[in-house]
Amino acid sequence: MVTDRTAPTETTILAAEVEGLLDSAEPHGVFRDTRECGAGLLLLALLLISPPTPRPKTDER
Repeated sequence: MVTDRTAPTETTILAAEVEGLLDSAEPHGVFRDTRECGAGLLLLALLLISPPTPRPKTDER
């Protein structure tokens, strides 16, 4: 009977790689600061709700 002795080692290595992928903190060092995101959203909201610029009136003759 032939037994495969490399399977437990390969399984252990594969399991470690999968755990490393699942437990990664932030991809490529991108960190989000809550205050910066909140300030950006506030600025965007203020720009969206601001009244439009007044248009000059045209004189109809």
